[in-house]
Formats: sequence, structure tokens, C-alpha cells
Amino acid sequence: MRRPEIIVHSRDQVRAALAAAEAANLDVVIASAPGAAAYLGAALFREMTDGAEHAVLDCGDAPGLALNALREGVKAVRLDASEDVRARVADIARQSGGELAGARQDPALDLLDCDDAELACRTWLDKFAGKETRP
Repeated sequence: MRRPEIIVHSRDQVRAALAAAEAANLDVVIASAPGAAAYLGAALFREMTDGAEHAVLDCGDAPGLALNALREGVKAVRLDASEDVRARVADIARQSGGELAGARQDPALDLLDCDDAELACRTWLDKFAGKETRP
């Protein structure tokens, strides 16, 4: 079974997602928004997701951003590129102790414009786990 994926946009959303995952006793993937490496940067994403066991920075179609992220210590990157480019980046990622993540999961929970990220995560993870949310 694949881990549920939660798309975050801030450090507070990372904390909320991790708290909800711990409460639900589920292992989750913390993911950036599509193409976030271009505007967020690898170092900030690594800092934001410190404490997350599984965090993926989306580098869009830019292999240079993926390689930079791996150099900055990001452990998993997502890249929309040809198979040849993906294979080369995956090899470099493995050599550096990282990985090239697969395609974005469907469904994924996107916390963009979410007022109560922890409640949204708990509700979504309860559904994912087949539970009903209790008040």
C-alpha cells in the first residue's frame, strides 16, 4: 500500500500534517507543490520538512533543480522529464543517498488555502484509513 501524500506550502502545514499522521498512526509523504523547487528552493524545503521521514520536492521539468536539491540534502525529488534524463538523475540520486520519486499520487491532499491544516489532514487521513472522523 502506498503512503498517503499531503501537499504542503508552509512549515506550519508540515507540522500539522505530521501531527495528524502521528495521531492516525500512518506513514505519510510530505510533498511540495508542483514545480516548487523553482520558487521555494531546496534549502528552504529541506528546513521546512525537517523531521519528516518521507518528503519530496517537486522540481517540475528542471533536472538542474533536482540535482541542486540533492546537493542541498533533499532526500527525494520528483522530476517531469524524459526517461533518459530521469534515469541519469535517479542514478545520481542513488549515489548521494537520495531517490527520484515517482509520479504524484492520486488522490493527494493539497493544503493550499486551508484554514485548519491539522483538521483537514486528520479528516482526510481518517477517510484514507477507512475511519470516520470523531468530533
